[in-house]
Amino acid sequence: MAHTINSDCISCGACADTCPVSAISEGAGQYVIDPETCIDCGACADGCPVGAIKPE
Repeated sequence: MAHTINSDCISCGACADTCPVSAISEGAGQYVIDPETCIDCGACADGCPVGAIKPE
């Protein structure tokens, strides 16, 4: 299952920088994860400074 980014996102981009498959992009007001591209590795969750990313 893909990870998701919740409303705690501060749009810093750290998650996008850590994603090995470029599944994260800047959306309207916060970053979003493309569930079709996400490989559920958890690198983005580890890289998020505010804990806004959780497994779906």
